[in-house]
Amino acid sequence: MSSPPAPPVTEQVRRAPAAPRPEAAELREASRCLVADSEGRRVPFAALYRQQKAIVVFVRSFLCYTCKEYVEDLAKVPRSYLQEANVRLIVIGQSSYHHIKPFCSLTGYTHEMYVDPQREIYKTLGMKRGEGNNASVQSPHVKSSVLLGSIKSMWRAMTGPAFDFQGDPAQQGGTLILGPGNEVHFLHLDKNRMDHVPINTVLQLAGVKTVNFTNKPQIIDI
Repeated sequence: MSSPPAPPVTEQVRRAPAAPRPEAAELREASRCLVADSEGRRVPFAALYRQQKAIVVFVRSFLCYTCKEYVEDLAKVPRSYLQEANVRLIVIGQSSYHHIKPFCSLTGYTHEMYVDPQREIYKTLGMKRGEGNNASVQSPHVKSSVLLGSIKSMWRAMTGPAFDFQGDPAQQGGTLILGPGNEVHFLHLDKNRMDHVPINTVLQLAGVKTVNFTNKPQIIDI
């Protein structure tokens, strides 16, 4: 008598484990920190995810070419997708609030953006400073080479109204899915400037429809 067929494999292949989630005390401390909008109005970090699930992307510097190109792709997420899933999409930088409007104009980003100029939330949640040594990490959203991207960043710094790096250039960012309330659904702390979570991975985890970033027509099976 033949043995019964083996059960199907149902476990999905997953991305490498994300960084440990922040302890309740760390998130509670971060929730009290203030972030500023493009007009300089300050609100508690917790207000961004208290009533609604939110994708929160912390970027290194508004001047960094990798952050610029990542946010350019975040800008392609349709507002209707977020509204359908009842999810907010928020970018937080670490510069002065004066840089928010120019950066949104540069990237075409129209979703929510705030700043944490003293990097209080970055520090509280354990986002690192300095570049990790994982050279194999490559963001799917960064198109420029290191040389070309660095030249573009330096040129923007030199031609801006004030020569500054729009934040600590050694600070790394990260991505979280939070809320409603103190629920932490996902946390990724970037090891270096290229260590971005693919945007469609974050959208899927947040229950938002994914986006075609290839600029190629999608093939629909019938």
